[in-house]
Amino acid sequence: MSESNQIDINYLHHIVLRETENDLISEIEPDFYRNLSNFIGNLRKQEFDGVESKIKDAMISMATELTSLLIHIRLNKILKSENFQLGDLLDEEKFILDSQEEQRERTEMILSATINGKSKFLESLAQNHKTKKIVIRFLKEVDEIVGADLEKYGPFKTEDIATIPYENAQALIAKNVATKVYWED
Repeated sequence: MSESNQIDINYLHHIVLRETENDLISEIEPDFYRNLSNFIGNLRKQEFDGVESKIKDAMISMATELTSLLIHIRLNKILKSENFQLGDLLDEEKFILDSQEEQRERTEMILSATINGKSKFLESLAQNHKTKKIVIRFLKEVDEIVGADLEKYGPFKTEDIATIPYENAQALIAKNVATKVYWED
């Protein structure tokens, strides 16, 4: 029987329990998170009334909590372990760890530039970060703005999607005028 047929609340609970009872990272099927996503997604699509709807909502809540717990337990094991095998990780976990490695590299880059007197490099880095473009969705109407890159953007209507400099996007997000768009397939 394929794992996608096996995933239910009991199986998910079993996986989380097994992970908590072992100091080493447990072996999980490579497509576990995708199958789990399908299970939760299919559960969300089902429509029920009354008590059945409440049961469905409770199952979604349990699955969400168990999934979060599983990811956090596995990542904590990885971070505390000195000799974990990269092959023990699922692709999604490697994706998370990749961002942490990038954070360490950026920290070292800033530290090195600072202690080696490379202020022009730091200035360039800061400017590039301010002006890197991100995608946002507007929650309210906004008049034309001048971006951190000195280009003009807008005006924007509610629900418009735009790519604007990071610094401007962060200011709009902080004011609850816009929200960051995350692209999903």
